[in-house]
Amino acid sequence: MREFVIRRLLYAIPTLIGISIITFAIARLSPGDPIRLFTFGVQNFTQDDYNRLVHAYGLDKPLPLQYVDWVTKALQGNFGDSFIYHREAFTMLTERLGATLELAIAALILQILIGVTLGVLAALRRGSWVDNVIRVLGVAGHAVPAFWLGQILIIVFAINLRWLPSQGLLGVGKSQTDVLDYARHLLLPAFVLALTGIAIYSRILRTETLDVLSQDFIRTAHAKGLRERTVVYGHALRNALIPVVTALGGILATLVGGALVIEQVFSWPGVGQFTFQAAIAKDYPIVQAGVMFTSTLLVLSYLLRDLTYAFVDPRIKVK
Repeated sequence: MREFVIRRLLYAIPTLIGISIITFAIARLSPGDPIRLFTFGVQNFTQDDYNRLVHAYGLDKPLPLQYVDWVTKALQGNFGDSFIYHREAFTMLTERLGATLELAIAALILQILIGVTLGVLAALRRGSWVDNVIRVLGVAGHAVPAFWLGQILIIVFAINLRWLPSQGLLGVGKSQTDVLDYARHLLLPAFVLALTGIAIYSRILRTETLDVLSQDFIRTAHAKGLRERTVVYGHALRNALIPVVTALGGILATLVGGALVIEQVFSWPGVGQFTFQAAIAKDYPIVQAGVMFTSTLLVLSYLLRDLTYAFVDPRIKVK
């Protein structure tokens, strides 16, 4: 097990290096001057002041040297100070990590609960109107843009019906210990973020459950007189879950990447929204730290997928 984890982590190094190069190049070569942006409107700001700031942030060096300096410091845990906030970029990201993880975990739970339930139900009601409705919803879940659906749900449930809040973590004057208010704020963004995964899980579970139910060991279980519930949930469902675990890495990647859009729509103060705002302001340290941080999470999510796959399917051995 230990050798497997170490080997997978070593395989991830070239991927992270490539991501760091691409992120660094895009951030530095995109139009706009970060010094001009965050000093805009400052009175008595001279060209000499500008040159001093450029030199202080190392922006007057050739790009390859800037990259080497940044990587050297990043390997030591220093991703640089924010141009705007003048604080360590990685520290500011970790302060917002909790909100992003809470949103992603809530979306993952909804994906599994709703997606697996709909998939199994569609398989057990094959050819019925229930099956047809679930299949249509599965296709729609892939087709509907998350940002559009988020706006529609805000209009319906927050503005018209006034059932749920439209943005933020907590209501005005609410305490952080108010779990009910926090859950109300979390519900809409978590559902929108989970929609793609619900569609994927429901379609995979339907196909795999139908395939497993047609196999010989299921007919043998029926012949032994086992109850239908025991056959479906005790024998068929576990085997049908194996391909779902395979898709887990991709689902987690979608959650982390999709959080950027969802956090913007619902003003959720997480890593995605913070990185997006930093990209607009060309705050290089925060953008680079944010991308590398989320990329590392994705690599770890694929490792988790492989380990979970071996746990679910006893025929798979981790070597």
